[in-house]
Amino acid sequence: MATGTHTVEIPVDVQAVWDYVSDLEKWATTVPAYKEHEIINDKQSIWTFEGNVKGIRKTIKAQVDITEWNEPSNIKFELKGLSDNFTGSGHFTAEEVNGKTTMTCTVNVHAGGISGAVLTPIIKWAVPKVASRLTESIARKIAVFS
Repeated sequence: MATGTHTVEIPVDVQAVWDYVSDLEKWATTVPAYKEHEIINDKQSIWTFEGNVKGIRKTIKAQVDITEWNEPSNIKFELKGLSDNFTGSGHFTAEEVNGKTTMTCTVNVHAGGISGAVLTPIIKWAVPKVASRLTESIARKIAVFS
């Protein structure tokens, strides 16, 4: 399994962070390797990512299911590969201290099946970078829009 966790401090209150991260349409395009997404309903969406990892061009589709919405501080989700055999989970948390908010994004991904042996080294390399880049990008957008 690969895990990525990244924390940032944003100079806004926790409600501003919630208002941004609870609206998928506001930040979907900030996900690294993002190509497109389709909203199925308020708890489920399909994401398509396209990237070049170590010279290999790959398109990946994943189903994202929101499992918890706890305003204003916690969103949990699960991932399921539609194009490849992987599963995962993650969460956003936000905590306000002295008018600033500490936001943490954690993503866990596990590759399964025969392709798991090939995908695991790539996932272990990519997932921490994705968590970091996503968190930093969201923080920059929140700071600009708040």
